[in-house]
Amino acid sequence: MIGSLYSGVSGLNATATAITVVGDNIANVNTVAFKSNRSSFANILSQSLEGAGGSDIGRGVVFWGTTPVWTQGSLETTSNPTDLAINGRGFFILRDNSGATYYSRAGEFRFDKNGYLINPDGLIVQGYEVDSNGTLGTIGDIKIPMGNNPPGATDELALTLNLNAQAESGDVYSTTITIYDSVGNPIPLTFTFTKTANPLEWDWATSIPSSYGSVTSGSGTLTFNADGSLPNGSDPTITISLTNGASIPEITWDLYDDTGVTNGEVTCFASPSTTTFMTQNGYPPGILQSISVDERGIITGLYSNGQMDFFQLALADFPSYWGLAKMGKNLYAETLTSGQAMPGTPGSGRLGTISPSSLELSNVDLASEFVKMITMQRAFQANSRVITTSDEILSDLINIKR
Repeated sequence: MIGSLYSGVSGLNATATAITVVGDNIANVNTVAFKSNRSSFANILSQSLEGAGGSDIGRGVVFWGTTPVWTQGSLETTSNPTDLAINGRGFFILRDNSGATYYSRAGEFRFDKNGYLINPDGLIVQGYEVDSNGTLGTIGDIKIPMGNNPPGATDELALTLNLNAQAESGDVYSTTITIYDSVGNPIPLTFTFTKTANPLEWDWATSIPSSYGSVTSGSGTLTFNADGSLPNGSDPTITISLTNGASIPEITWDLYDDTGVTNGEVTCFASPSTTTFMTQNGYPPGILQSISVDERGIITGLYSNGQMDFFQLALADFPSYWGLAKMGKNLYAETLTSGQAMPGTPGSGRLGTISPSSLELSNVDLASEFVKMITMQRAFQANSRVITTSDEILSDLINIKR
């Protein structure tokens, strides 16, 4: 009789804990990217009355633990471009101020005043900085400056133009391109081409308005081949002295490739002199206009001066999700049981893609949780009846003496 009392107590304890798990699942039905938990039970080591294989009598039940259910939650569309959901495997990588690393499926992110992409607790989202050639750097903090984008001074320019092969000696053709100094001031730089007395030959010179300064070096002669192309050579340079206190580096006029072969952008054909394209690599200061994220996790900050900052989100995969340690606040930490984190870019390997302007919802199934609650409630009631019945039997035994 005493044994049945303790078996009933073990049942009460186990089912009470399981009801707590159900309550936790229901409480987190609206928690972003929450993964529900499933309760597990195990019988307590039996006692045998007749040796192994005989009449084994159970000693009750023990709560064996919880198992997270790692199924994908539904995706909810939002209007915030930095609300991000992982469609498939993987975790966002987050770093706190101490340098500790955490992992999360909850993608409620925003930019702080310093330009860092953070979660609601201020942990910084990690990613790869992408240079202008599309090359990824090392994993680090994602930061896009919220203020002005600094200017860039011009140090290279290119012109696509034709100089009329039928022009008379002394004919002049000019074209102007805007360049930028070290503080972002626009400066008109004028190219003046003058036909010489020699066939297929033009002198060129550059100038800027005297209010800006002067060109200290930047002239030469272009002698074309019989087919109207330039012979092999080296890129000329232009040096400018400014009076506004700013500076500008030596500017290279891109006429040839790295091997000294003409790029074919300046020609001398029998058609009117004209400029069809011009470009230079300087730009004025700019203000952040918009931020966008694509399915590959590439975050683009577009500035009013046409410049862009690029980062690509980093995701992490694990050999065993079930071994991750729950840290609260939708965070997980790596353990020996989970194995080491395997970082990568969205869509690579086993990692999922990014759904921008979306959030992953909790995967809690309310219908299933209510059924479990009813089952646990009945189990709790049944175990309590075991205790009361055992108590009544003990009372009857005691009353035999009377």
